[in-house]
Amino acid sequence: MAVHTSQSVAKAAGDDVARGPSRGAGTPPGKLRRSLSTHWYAWTMVAPVVIVIGVIIGYPLVRGIYLSLTDANERNVERSIGVNHLPATYEFVGLDNYADALTGSQFLDTLGWTLVWTVSCVSITFLLGLGLANILNRRIAGRSVYRMMLILPWAIPGFVSVFAWRFLYNEDRGFLNRLLAGGGIDAVPWLNDPTMAKISVIAVNVWLGVPFMMVALLGGLQSIDSAQYEAAEMDGANAWQRFRHITLPGLRPVSSTVILLSTIWTFNMFPVIFLLTRGGPGDATQILVTQAYKFSFEISPRDYAQSSTWGVLILILLMLFAAVYRRVLRKQGDVW
Repeated sequence: MAVHTSQSVAKAAGDDVARGPSRGAGTPPGKLRRSLSTHWYAWTMVAPVVIVIGVIIGYPLVRGIYLSLTDANERNVERSIGVNHLPATYEFVGLDNYADALTGSQFLDTLGWTLVWTVSCVSITFLLGLGLANILNRRIAGRSVYRMMLILPWAIPGFVSVFAWRFLYNEDRGFLNRLLAGGGIDAVPWLNDPTMAKISVIAVNVWLGVPFMMVALLGGLQSIDSAQYEAAEMDGANAWQRFRHITLPGLRPVSSTVILLSTIWTFNMFPVIFLLTRGGPGDATQILVTQAYKFSFEISPRDYAQSSTWGVLILILLMLFAAVYRRVLRKQGDVW
C-alpha cells in the first residue's frame, strides 16, 4: 500500500512537471511594468511635461505629415470668409508630393546649397572657436576682457545682429563699402551678387556661432589634466604633437556634441537667411527651411502640402545624419 501511494505521488509530480508552471504562478513582469512600479513617483512628476510636449510638438508633426500626403493649398483648405464657412476640399494624393520634390531640380539644388552652407559654417566656426579657445586657455593679460568681447555676439539677440550686418553690407551707405571707398576700391554688391551673398551669409552665421563654440571648447580644454602636457613635454613632444595626441582626444566628447548641435542649428538657420537676403538674389541663398516657409507664406496660392513635404524631408535628413553620426562615434569608441 505504501509503495502504491509513493508511485501515485511520483506520477502526479511528473505530470505537474510535464504540464509546466501552473496558471497561478504567473509570468514575471516586463521591464516597463517593473519601471512603472518602482519609479511611479518620477513618472508622475514627468507625465505633465511629456503630455505638454506631446501636444505642442506631436500634433503639428502629425498634422504636417498628413498635409504632405494631400494637395492642400490656400484655396481648398477649411476657412471662413465673413459669415460663410467653406469646408476643406483637398484630397489625399499619397506620396506624389515627395516624388515631385525628390525628382525636381528645385529641391536638389536647394539641398546642395544647404549642405554647402552647413558644412562651411560648421567647419569655419569649429576651427575659429578651437583657435580662440586655445588662446584664452593660456594665461594672458586681459583674458577676462577678451572673453567678454568674444561672447558679446552670443549675448545680442540674433535678429539685432543680422540687421546690424545688413546695414554694414548696404551697397550705397554701408560701412564696409565706405571703408573700401577710402582705399580707392569700388563698392562690392555684398547682398546683390549671388556669390557675394553666399559668402556674406556664411560670414554672419560664423560670427554668431563662434562664441558658443569657443565657450564649449574652452570648457573642454580646462577639463584636460595639465599633468598630461607636462609629461609629454618632458618626453620631448613638440606643440603640434601635444595638440594632436592630447588636446584633440581630450576634446572629443565635447567636440562631438557641439558639432552635432551646430550642424542641426545651421541646417535650420532661418533668421540669418531670411532677415539678411530673404533667400535672394533670386533663390541663390535659399536653404531648405526658408524655401518651405516661402511655399507656405509667400507664394500665391500658399502651398501647404509642398511646405509640409519639405518640412518632413528636412526632419528625415536630420534624423539620418544623427543616426550616421552616432554610428561613426560608436565605432570610434565614444558613447553618445
